[in-house]
Amino acid sequence: MNEEEYLKQRLEEQIRWYSTNSAANKNRYQFLKTAEIIISVIIPFLTGYLKENEALKYLIGILGCLVAIIAGLLVLYKYQEKWIEYRSTEESLKHEKYMYLSGSGPYKTDASLANLVERVEYLISKENSNWNQMFSKTDDILKPAEAKKTE
Repeated sequence: MNEEEYLKQRLEEQIRWYSTNSAANKNRYQFLKTAEIIISVIIPFLTGYLKENEALKYLIGILGCLVAIIAGLLVLYKYQEKWIEYRSTEESLKHEKYMYLSGSGPYKTDASLANLVERVEYLISKENSNWNQMFSKTDDILKPAEAKKTE
């Protein structure tokens, strides 16, 4: 790949991917966390009306289940962690791009494109490795106790 192809097809595409996925994970996290907070606040409020309306106990039970489901989804899908990790990688890639375009830092040499490729690919590889570690921990948490004993 030449310089223009690498910048457009690889670097810009990766920056765009991390930006899009960071925003999506941020939105999911904030939506679920907001719902969890609101539902958690509603439950004690509704319990004050149980004597007047016995049917509320079913609604309170359902809302309690929803809070547990939302909390589980937040742990399982790690929206906050992915949001932060993707955002951090996006900013690091932008930093490398701007240093390269301005010819500063490690890009003052004749091998500046090679340096850029090495540093960008390292950042992407590092993020992929972090992602794998993050989800292997989730898998370990969700694994039944019996399966953990046999390993």
